[in-house]
Amino acid sequence: MPIPSDVAPQSLSAEEAVHRVARARELLLGEVHKAIIGQDEMLELMLIAIFARGHCLTIGVPGLAKTLTISTLARALHLKFSRIQFTPDLMPSDITGTEIIEEDPGTGRRTFRFVQGPVFANIVLADEINRTPPKTQSALLQAMQEYQVTAAGNTYDLELPFFVMATQNPIEQEGTYPLPEAQLDRFMLSIAVGYPRRDEEREIVKSTTRNVEYEIRPLLRGRDIIWIQQLVRQVPTSDHVVDYAVDLARATRPKEPGAPDFVRNCLAWGAGPRAAQYLTLAAKARAILHGRYAVTASDVRAMAHPVLRHRIFTNFNADAEGIGPEQIIDRLLQTVPEPSYGEPMAGPTPP
Repeated sequence: MPIPSDVAPQSLSAEEAVHRVARARELLLGEVHKAIIGQDEMLELMLIAIFARGHCLTIGVPGLAKTLTISTLARALHLKFSRIQFTPDLMPSDITGTEIIEEDPGTGRRTFRFVQGPVFANIVLADEINRTPPKTQSALLQAMQEYQVTAAGNTYDLELPFFVMATQNPIEQEGTYPLPEAQLDRFMLSIAVGYPRRDEEREIVKSTTRNVEYEIRPLLRGRDIIWIQQLVRQVPTSDHVVDYAVDLARATRPKEPGAPDFVRNCLAWGAGPRAAQYLTLAAKARAILHGRYAVTASDVRAMAHPVLRHRIFTNFNADAEGIGPEQIIDRLLQTVPEPSYGEPMAGPTPP
């Protein structure tokens, strides 16, 4: 195991802990790449979301291995995995679970028993989440935010770690239901999945048109992931980096004093406070995945697109000129000044 359970976390220095996480990242990527060719950015962002205790939304056209990547990653993490195929006729109880009547053969007494739905897993794949009505989409809200499910007046805790990884098809929007802003905001990252390079596509064709079986070894367990999540929150962050994350989030709000002119002209709504929180957390996770126990402004910049792209909403002016969230975030990164780098803060001992 990259993070052996026989070594007490308290006995590790910060450098040793980060080294183990960086090594775990290398092993995980190598294992997943047995079945997945390319898509390095998608894989890294998924690991960042998992280790930062967040959920992610992957958006891409069909055939880009979004579903296969998530299921393969679940096998490498040795987590309980369930897939929900979202359709227009899916009901909330199909996700959360339902109560059934059971009769005791001896006494003839009837009682209700709760049958857990597919949300009771560690990794839940919400496939084509925009294919189901908002009432069913909202069945995930409590699970994503509070790690609980309420059914028939009873509340059930979900087993940790718990992640929702949703997929969405950006084309063929007829008959789909866009996710409500409140639910979009609960996804830590929005991952834009692009087409593979020519050499990658050539390798994909070769490997998928012959009989090849891949054995994915489980490398981490649930308690290992929870340990990493605790470590992420212990990573020191200087005030300069926090200020940069806050400034980026606030600069997206058109009614904010001092907002750039292009934001006032192009955006109807900007990002809320969760954007700055997730920018900082994702930057922390990225830092330790790359073997560093301190966060820099470059980590925040690297996470700006996946954190902000689904939290800013263009207005008619931007739509008429063909300006989308990606271009606006690019301009924000050019406009909002980076902080001056100070000495990294002394952090506490890893969990």
